Amino acid sequence: MNARTQEWRLFGLAVFSVLLLSLVRLPPMLAPMKPFWLGLLMVYCALEMPRVAGLGVAFIIGLWLDVLTGNLLGEHAMRLVILTHVVARFRFRIRFFPVGQQALAVFGLMLNDRILSLWVRLFAGDGWPPWSFWLSPLVAMMLWPWLFLVMDRLRMRGRQRSGSGTA
Repeated sequence: MNARTQEWRLFGLAVFSVLLLSLVRLPPMLAPMKPFWLGLLMVYCALEMPRVAGLGVAFIIGLWLDVLTGNLLGEHAMRLVILTHVVARFRFRIRFFPVGQQALAVFGLMLNDRILSLWVRLFAGDGWPPWSFWLSPLVAMMLWPWLFLVMDRLRMRGRQRSGSGTA
């Protein structure tokens, strides 16, 4: 099995897992801290597996998440396309930061995503969200090193199994 097929398999499994995580209901007190799991995954994939994390893929997966969560159709799709585009644009800069600095970049990306979400909600007629609405980017920043480590290990394990040292 070649490296590209291995990447697509890992990506598909990760997207499935993240979609399930996105459907998990948290208690009302913890719900604002729930990170944008799919956004975090797309940041990782746009950095480390750019062949599988294109804008079209981000759009389709975003539509799936919109349908699964019952949100405004196209909200997650738009947010994921913008997020993926920004990461792809600055990929070569972000990729070579140490993981701690990458976490700060992820905080900025997730904060930008929160602002987009706020705009969509305000245009849809919802009121201004509570201050806890802004906790999610902080949680995403703290989770980034762990997500990066797990995904990197899975990707390297897949390469070793397939016998190809390059990708």
